[in-house]
Amino acid sequence: MFLFRWIRRTITLILIIALVAPGYAVSKVWRAANNPIVRSADVIVVLGTAQLNGKPGDALEARLKEANRIFELGLAPIIITVGAGAPGDRTTEAASGKNWLIAHGVSRKKIFAIEEGRDTLVSTKAYTQLMKKRMVSDVIIVTDPYHCQRAITMANDQGVVSTCSPVRTGPNTIAKSGYRYLLREAGAYLVYITVGRRGIQISDHLPGADILTKVVP
Repeated sequence: MFLFRWIRRTITLILIIALVAPGYAVSKVWRAANNPIVRSADVIVVLGTAQLNGKPGDALEARLKEANRIFELGLAPIIITVGAGAPGDRTTEAASGKNWLIAHGVSRKKIFAIEEGRDTLVSTKAYTQLMKKRMVSDVIIVTDPYHCQRAITMANDQGVVSTCSPVRTGPNTIAKSGYRYLLREAGAYLVYITVGRRGIQISDHLPGADILTKVVP
């Protein structure tokens, strides 16, 4: 009898968690996207996404525009672009982002390009390592709205203080990306906080369908 009750309670608990956890993740991702908190920081980080032969794709260009906007507002004195290249690329996401910013008036001396990372966690570890070497700890992350929560969580887990300034233009704004991006990011966030923090890394880079750059309408 005791064993039966224990099994029943365990199953009930699992069912409750299975029902509550996705709702919690969706709520966190939605709130971070719709209620961003942006304040002065030590650096601005532009998370990488697709580029073609040195030309930022639409999603990356939108992030660069937002980074340039808050840089001109004086919210941080340095911009870090981050992101490696895909196999066969002649350049990287970080390098194409740096070149775009220079072409739009940002001093070369104010930009650091970290040519590492094709997923969020690897990119986060790369730029936070540079921050620690420079002894700075406060970052504004520029990315897509529904990516903000996971990007902030990963940065905080690496020991820096982060806020997110989501894009205002491009294909991945809230209005254009829609609920599918929200659900996919909620799933990725849930995977990270449940298993990713325990050292089981599941890349968010999906060949041909990068969840950070391509959103099915």
